[in-house]
Amino acid sequence: MTKAPLSDPIIIAIAQMVDDAQSERRDPSHSDLEFEIKRLGLSAGDPKSLGQIVGKAKRVRAVLSWAYEQNFLAGQEFVAALISLVRGHGGFRESSPNYIGRHNAENASAAFAGEGYELSSDGELRSRMLDNLSGLALTDALQAYIRRAKRGSDDAALVTGTGKDLLEAVAGHILQQQYGSYSTISNFPTLLGQAFIALGLATPADPVVSGEPANKRIERAMYELACGINQLRNKQGTGHGRPWAPSVTEMEARMAVEFMGVVAERLLNLQQGKGMR
Repeated sequence: MTKAPLSDPIIIAIAQMVDDAQSERRDPSHSDLEFEIKRLGLSAGDPKSLGQIVGKAKRVRAVLSWAYEQNFLAGQEFVAALISLVRGHGGFRESSPNYIGRHNAENASAAFAGEGYELSSDGELRSRMLDNLSGLALTDALQAYIRRAKRGSDDAALVTGTGKDLLEAVAGHILQQQYGSYSTISNFPTLLGQAFIALGLATPADPVVSGEPANKRIERAMYELACGINQLRNKQGTGHGRPWAPSVTEMEARMAVEFMGVVAERLLNLQQGKGMR
């Protein structure tokens, strides 16, 4: 199934894209929406299934808000389906009677950009490629992946366009920022250890000192956790398909992604001087 990011700003932006309250009727229709809602098993969050009479914008906002809390993966699929519906009906062409309007298109583009995605002027949605980004632009893109990972989004596990997972990408970025370069052939434990050292964090290689702050124990545990997550990776391929080994359950994968986001956020915040030591 094709998935797209799901967040509060995206819920608002998508609802605006189907809203025709301030203009003549435009597609996609209620019938189009209902087909996708039923197909994805989201009827429990649909106001119309409860007998309410609502406009398309309110209906989409309600379904996505429900999905955000109750069925996040199906909500992501619904966002992708809505983009395809709008695009298929000419919603991104100014000459089309179903054109969503420049303001709505720009709002949607900004909302998806905040999640590390690019929504082109013709309605094509794709993950932001990171290979050519550096400095602050790369920091911002990685933060978007971190936000998705902390919500358990599996598509944030492998960073698009790099073949690295999120923790690898963050560690490499930290070393690049600190020293101007880093070895791209280092194995993950070495790369992560170098990033920890650069940030002044303890690793299991540092002996426990009597009376040391409790956070040192947490830092060592973070390192071990990150290495454990990396071992669960499916090393075949470069991010296409499921990023986890076949033995990993869906629940374990979601947990791993969320932990990945927490550790990556801590490292990136310290690099930016936002972390409390």
